[in-house]
Amino acid sequence: MRFVKCFLVLFGVVIIWSCTTSHRHSVAKDEKIVLYQLMVRLFGNQNQTNKHYGSKEENGVGKFNDITSKALSELKNLGISHVWYTGIIEHATMTDYTNFNIKSDDPDVVKGRAGSPYAIKDYYDVAPDLAVQVNQRMEEFEALIQRTHQAGLKAIIDFVPNHVARTYQSDKKPAHVRDFGEDDDKKKNFTAKNDFYYLPGTSFAVPQQKRIDGFEGDKRDGFFEEKPAKATGNNVFTEKPSDDDWYETIKLNYGVDYQKNGETHFDPIPPVWEKMHDILVYWVGKGVNGFRCDMAEMVPVEFWNWVIPKVKEVNPEIIFIAEAYNPDVYENYLTIGCFDYLYDKVGLYDALKPLIKNEEEASVENIRLSLTKTKAYQSRFLSFLENHDEERIASQGFAGDPTLALPGMVVSATISGGPVMIYFGQEVGEPGKGNEGYGGEDGRSTIFDYWGVPEHQKWMNAGRFDGKALSAQQQDLRAFYSRLLNLVKAEPAIVKGTFTELTVISNSQEKTYAYLRSFGKEHVLVLANFNRGNPIDVKIKLPDYLLRNENKKLNIENILEGGFFEINSVQEGVSIKVQPSSAQLLKFEL
Repeated sequence: MRFVKCFLVLFGVVIIWSCTTSHRHSVAKDEKIVLYQLMVRLFGNQNQTNKHYGSKEENGVGKFNDITSKALSELKNLGISHVWYTGIIEHATMTDYTNFNIKSDDPDVVKGRAGSPYAIKDYYDVAPDLAVQVNQRMEEFEALIQRTHQAGLKAIIDFVPNHVARTYQSDKKPAHVRDFGEDDDKKKNFTAKNDFYYLPGTSFAVPQQKRIDGFEGDKRDGFFEEKPAKATGNNVFTEKPSDDDWYETIKLNYGVDYQKNGETHFDPIPPVWEKMHDILVYWVGKGVNGFRCDMAEMVPVEFWNWVIPKVKEVNPEIIFIAEAYNPDVYENYLTIGCFDYLYDKVGLYDALKPLIKNEEEASVENIRLSLTKTKAYQSRFLSFLENHDEERIASQGFAGDPTLALPGMVVSATISGGPVMIYFGQEVGEPGKGNEGYGGEDGRSTIFDYWGVPEHQKWMNAGRFDGKALSAQQQDLRAFYSRLLNLVKAEPAIVKGTFTELTVISNSQEKTYAYLRSFGKEHVLVLANFNRGNPIDVKIKLPDYLLRNENKKLNIENILEGGFFEINSVQEGVSIKVQPSSAQLLKFEL
């Protein structure tokens, strides 16, 4: 049961209520959320030119319409329940859309030729890049949401609450809505009534940037008029941010005076709070099923405590996922902040990556330590091995070979009943090669540039979405993901079972990890072997609460790979030979 009101102002005192949720999401309670993140600009792009800093015309760009009913049906078959559409809301870009009455952006405050999807230009519009008919871009987005639902999938979009593009100006906002900064007193560096933070008496200085050889579209002149200068999105309170800062964005003011030790001013409710509430309700009205909230921990938890219950009064099944990296605030953002789920980056992801990379000091002990960071909330953490911020598994900076991540993927998908996510192309081993432009050669698929994603394009197969252009190895990899994701989505012991770590006896215990997920009489034993090289023999001791069945024989099913085997006595535990860089899911009843 959740409180209808989580935030109350009484006699001038802010009272925060701890927030609990019933988790009555649009996914059935017996089903695990399996999230598929895709960058719309890249997903449907069939162009294979991939010119460094290429234009939209040269390198192509994916559209809403490219995400067809067939594509969505195949994602459903893969085991997906939710699709996170990244880069939907209109953001600053170097591409000229003035012919469509869209104001151009100064390239000095745009990262990449296509622009960062996290430098929002208009919260009430979608990116014109993504439409076949630019003047009908919202209708094309709404049609995508309708196709998504018809395929039996739910749609998640980004909500970017912490900052906006330096060129923010909404031309699609409802008539009654006041634009950000429209009523600000620019002579004051801080007042809770302002939407932005100002640096009176200063002018914004563009950080020094290298010109790009051969980039004919480089029209940067090193100047952007902003006087007085505003604070930059990553809490940089200077008119001269560096090239490493989020210089293309400006920080929004939620009533926190950062220059006075974080002094808060939440009574009366700051204007930004009300404006953001209206924006969220606007997108709920478009049929989206949830929000991945960018850098949620840079926005005060009191705002989330106030806004999330209000949005859920409009639609109780909307889900909120927070991007957060500070374990010290996790509990606050789940209990006070009312979030449904948090990222499990600084924890499980950071524990699995060194094991997959076979780093010398890597140990499964780090998995154990990661669980202490999430404490009693493990089922409310979103686990993943790839997203738009992280290196591709198949990149040389990560694993090189995508099959080396299979044991990590099994752990990520089974360690709790919380959501698991994959990033488009992960399931076919996309390595993120190429120097796209602003992103550079970094083992990631760019979010800043126009580009094609070659291995993903093979699965797309000229819009057929049948995977017939994939190699046999890629087809096997995708088949593995399909088996795993479909299995974990509906297996009761994984979705809502308890977790018990098991003792592993082997000649490489630091690279072998096992645990039991149990629900009633059903148990799934998860065994992950991160060792490379030769197969190893492993013995697993079952937990004491099962040993009361002293001489009980067990018939064990390998539900991931197929097949059965039997052990003569529960007391003996489970002995098995495991292949290198592999995992087993062993199901039995007891």
